[in-house]
Amino acid sequence: MSYLSGFRNYHSTEALAGVLPIGQNSPQRCAFGLYAEQISGSAFTAPQGHNLRSWMYRIRPSVAHRADGDLVEFVNWVSQSDDSNTQIAFDPLRWNPLAAVEGHWVESVRTLTIAGSASSQIGMSASIATLYERQQPVLQNHDAEMLVMPISSSISLRTEFGVLDIGVGSLGVIPRSAFVELSTENTTQIYLLENYGSPFELPNRGAIGANGLANERDFEYPTASFVEQQSATWVIEKREGRFREFTLEHSPFDVLGWHGNHAPYRYDLRRFNTLGSISYDHPDPSIFTVLTSPSQTAGVANIDVVVFGDRWLVAENTFRPPWYHRNVMAEFMGLIYGTYDAKPNGFLPGGASLHNAGSPHGPDYDAFSKASASELTPHKLSGTLAFMFETSAPQRITHFAANATERQKDYVGCWKDIQPASQIIKEFNVPDNISRNNKSTDSHNG
Repeated sequence: MSYLSGFRNYHSTEALAGVLPIGQNSPQRCAFGLYAEQISGSAFTAPQGHNLRSWMYRIRPSVAHRADGDLVEFVNWVSQSDDSNTQIAFDPLRWNPLAAVEGHWVESVRTLTIAGSASSQIGMSASIATLYERQQPVLQNHDAEMLVMPISSSISLRTEFGVLDIGVGSLGVIPRSAFVELSTENTTQIYLLENYGSPFELPNRGAIGANGLANERDFEYPTASFVEQQSATWVIEKREGRFREFTLEHSPFDVLGWHGNHAPYRYDLRRFNTLGSISYDHPDPSIFTVLTSPSQTAGVANIDVVVFGDRWLVAENTFRPPWYHRNVMAEFMGLIYGTYDAKPNGFLPGGASLHNAGSPHGPDYDAFSKASASELTPHKLSGTLAFMFETSAPQRITHFAANATERQKDYVGCWKDIQPASQIIKEFNVPDNISRNNKSTDSHNG
């Protein structure tokens, strides 16, 4: 299968030669009697470089891809946050891999965390779904740009623009309101991110320069392909967290050609050009950003998508794992495969964790002890792929996430063995359970 290369390049592709008009977008009569239709991914007046749109030449316009339908409920896919379906997350949280759920993939979606809401068009939700080999519905999600990452087996995304195969270790991004059908040859779980805010773009590289991080040429877009079938197509439509299903007598995947810069794409996370310290100290995790959805505040992301893959550790006189910290952003993490260096125990592929804004976190005690005593020779972390969705809005957890049997109720115990600073305790003759400040206060009062 061939692909078009380049992030937000202006692409042109035909499934049938002669479909695309020359020198204009909407001729009086399109070739082969097709219909011209523009799909906008931004406001008409968005600045150059942020103006997203594509022209499609299709057998039927989208107005013909409608039918009477019925409202349906998928209670564990949460896109609107209130006390009826979510709760505040005070403590760090972690989940084991969720058990597979029977049914089609839309009804299998289980949202773990949500920030903002679909209605506000700010924030995100992080979910896990199960995809089986059986026939799946076509989804049209008006709420969000969707990012999907398979965990154990490759998946295929059929869209109006064409087909994307997404392997383990890759991500796929589907524009808001695009029709999409997911399929797989082997059952797999999927990490699913809904981006309610502005579309993803590449982070500004600043002093890094013209190259590095996720390079534009490594993002791939589908070539035009179509399905013209008269058999029934099952469609589920999502809007403001509500669902409607209906049946079409034909396929919505009827585009024979398109041109534009607004389309689904895929990216192999293992192609990320990891940058890091070659002198001392662990850099801020923002250096691992693949994609960002900007907020209204400069320098603050609605969502950053961050990846931690294979990389060399060479910093001298340095604690090399991620340090202890409290972040103004909220961090949802997952693991595709391997071991995450800051949490070698208990953080499993297909699992997840949440460290909310201001919530303290860092290496567990075993990781700290080993990293503090290890010989600082060049060392390569290999066979690992973790990711983080970092948001400027605090993330709430769903009632499902709070009550799931997979939630590790003793997660905060991974730090219970941390000891107070031994040299300070010894120098000031302070008992382990009494701070120097308390000792000083007691002496003063005496």
